[in-house]
Amino acid sequence: MIVIPAVDLRDGRCVQLVGGEYDKESVRLENPPEVAREWVREGFSRLHVVDLDAATGRGRNDDIIRDIIRDSGVPVQVGGGVRDEARIEELLLDGASWVVVGTRAVEDASWLSEMAYQFPGQLIVAADVRERKVVTRGWTETLPLDVVSFVEDLGALPLAGVLVTAVHMEGQMQGTDLSLMEDVADASAWPVFASGGVTTIEDLRALEHRGVHGAVLGMALYTGAIEPRRLLEEFGA
Repeated sequence: MIVIPAVDLRDGRCVQLVGGEYDKESVRLENPPEVAREWVREGFSRLHVVDLDAATGRGRNDDIIRDIIRDSGVPVQVGGGVRDEARIEELLLDGASWVVVGTRAVEDASWLSEMAYQFPGQLIVAADVRERKVVTRGWTETLPLDVVSFVEDLGALPLAGVLVTAVHMEGQMQGTDLSLMEDVADASAWPVFASGGVTTIEDLRALEHRGVHGAVLGMALYTGAIEPRRLLEEFGA
């Protein structure tokens, strides 16, 4: 299993949110590029960057994202508010290894298909989920769309993977939604990355046992609930 630190951006800071609520921060750090570099120094070999402001229409953190990509020295996957071809191209030109597409990918199947074939192996589709229903637009809208059915329908596209975030578990340090992740992993033709609620090494072992390819970690790393050295000894990066 791959373990990937999350660097979530809001107002030029690195933050962690609780329960998918934009105004409920539990972590706020002043220098996101330095945070990213510290995770690399710890031994992680991949980063997950999300522009929360872009995802919710509150602005963008482009300069910070470019700094992270340039300075981290490891592959970076970037998402948050990516809703057109120009933004995908911009992020890839800036050096992102993968671009994470969420809201439009969920809402516009023809656009997703076009983009997937235009950028084969470079897109990760993000399905943010609350109680198995897909949520979009920065977790503010719930669609009548079951995540397992959605993931099954992605099988023909040349994707790099599928990222499923259990928003209802996000930042709460209560473990992840194992049954959800198992069902998604069974349904997906592509590597599945799990996010939301991962709190312990045991959570990661359980995800790996259920066929999950990787996990994006936030609160557990930022609070010290999981010690990076021990984590990397077992799972690598």
